[in-house]
Amino acid sequence: MFRHLAGASALLLILAGAAAAQDHDHDHEDVTLYRVFVGDHEKGQVTAFDLSAPDHRWTFPTTGQAKLYSVAGGAVVAAVQSDADTVQFIQSGISLHDHGDHRDIEVVDPAAIDASLTGPRPFHLVDHDGKVVLNYDNGGYAEILDGAALAEGKVEPVKFPQARAHHGFVAPLGGNWLSTVASDEKVEGDASVPRLGLQAFDAEGRSAGELATCTAIHGEAFSGAYLAAGCKEGVLTVRAGASGPEYRLLPYPAELPQGVTTGTLLGSTGIQVFLGNYGPDGLVVIDPVDEPHYRYIKLPFRRVDFALDPAKPSTGYVLTEDGSLRRIDLLKAEIAAGAKVTEPYSMDGHWNDPRPRIAMAGGEILVTDPNAGLVRRLSAEDLTERGTVPVGGAPYTIAVTGGSGLTH
Repeated sequence: MFRHLAGASALLLILAGAAAAQDHDHDHEDVTLYRVFVGDHEKGQVTAFDLSAPDHRWTFPTTGQAKLYSVAGGAVVAAVQSDADTVQFIQSGISLHDHGDHRDIEVVDPAAIDASLTGPRPFHLVDHDGKVVLNYDNGGYAEILDGAALAEGKVEPVKFPQARAHHGFVAPLGGNWLSTVASDEKVEGDASVPRLGLQAFDAEGRSAGELATCTAIHGEAFSGAYLAAGCKEGVLTVRAGASGPEYRLLPYPAELPQGVTTGTLLGSTGIQVFLGNYGPDGLVVIDPVDEPHYRYIKLPFRRVDFALDPAKPSTGYVLTEDGSLRRIDLLKAEIAAGAKVTEPYSMDGHWNDPRPRIAMAGGEILVTDPNAGLVRRLSAEDLTERGTVPVGGAPYTIAVTGGSGLTH
């Protein structure tokens, strides 16, 4: 049975666009605003616009193609440019401040932060517990940023050393730092360094626990008390215990398709559950506590992208290569509805070819459509198209910030 998370109701009200404010002066205005950031596939550029006024927009140059993340409570958008060895930051211009019975919202224009990070192939970004962590796949280290300082435009990284450069991640949990660990095995050419598992360290990179085996570890997400990561053997879950991290490997059951694994995980914010990929044409709902730990969803076509709805914690969406968007009911582990939303985008070819990406903005699902040069706005209620936002070029990665609050 999925655990409902404390405080989720208030969060859902905010994300759904409802302000829970009472007995406030008449000069307070209730505002809902979502700001959308779109990275172009072909040129170094991020386009930002307000969803309520799409013609109100800004353009930010980047060094290269960027994957976008909303971090620091939505105050900042990180543009991770793996092929350009750069991470740039944009202040979103939207700040939300919790006051218990209501939330205030402050809105200004977005602005690029002058300082950036550079290093050998930044890739995985983890935003958790007030920290933003970048792993440098070819550097053998990660860099840790304080989220509150970053929201104020301060880029002050602290280096976290790793024993060997590899494609991995570093994440805070309790009083420890969890880092993926690579083998010391020699590799030839561009071959990937084998990954062994996850281990706890202190802030200086000194071991603080034994290695938890998770071969070929890839992908990470938080939900409730748990961090989960995909492995060759199953999914490794971790929670903070009285004497350090408590690990539990959930082996893939025999009834799941064999020869494939989970490598991308999303964690719900309202119930303790994860949604992961499972092979090219499947998804799996993962309960870290109760059995059955895995429930498989077979897709009719290969998966292009998938996302969770923060306003509806038991709901996810998946876009498949036939151009259809399907709603996923996590409680039932089944497809609940579907609609055709784009032209087909084949998954044959390079993994980084321009294909649609999904993001949520209150009651809307936003889908980039690189071939059409626009962002499609879909109703989360019935998956119908509400409109489109032409942005030109090849809109690819997407991040959304904002919500609802009171202005003073």
